[in-house]
Amino acid sequence: MLGRSFFRGDPLGCAEQLVGTELIWDECGGVVVETEGYLVEGDEACHTFLRPSTREFVRRNAAGACYIYFNYGVHWMLNLLIKGGPRDGLILIRALEPTRGIGVMRQRRGRQDVRQLCSGPGKLTQALAIDKRYHEIDLASDPAHHFLPRPNVKIEVIADPRIGISRAKDFPWRFTLRDSPFVSVPVRRSC
Repeated sequence: MLGRSFFRGDPLGCAEQLVGTELIWDECGGVVVETEGYLVEGDEACHTFLRPSTREFVRRNAAGACYIYFNYGVHWMLNLLIKGGPRDGLILIRALEPTRGIGVMRQRRGRQDVRQLCSGPGKLTQALAIDKRYHEIDLASDPAHHFLPRPNVKIEVIADPRIGISRAKDFPWRFTLRDSPFVSVPVRRSC
């Protein structure tokens, strides 16, 4: 599994390097095909910019902790804390290509098309049954919830502007697996 040292890197580098890893969540899992990076300091789109509770989360948790929040009262969002490197940040896991527990995910999502199971941050948390009870768990040490390293194959990651936000939206801090049909929104441009 990816250990603590991985989550101590630069948030944007980690967001890019997570693409192609496999997220294991109990009996389910999938290859990460889309992430989005946020910086703790000076990033108006990051929750730390306006939320003291998120700044406190960063202070009290180790690198690799889950930051889970309820977005617009509709969907849970899975984020990871990157801390201890040149700058701290959060990474939103935006989309997965399902690989394990596909039948369970289909039941949870009420969808048959495998491309629709985890092709967005709210979809993937529903498919994996992620909610507030997992807030602050440690993905650097939990045997049931962790990331497996990328296989030793060449993959191409595309940087694109972040989506679904109104502030600091033009930063090319959304990272996707090139040509993946499992991303939430097609790539707008290559950076």
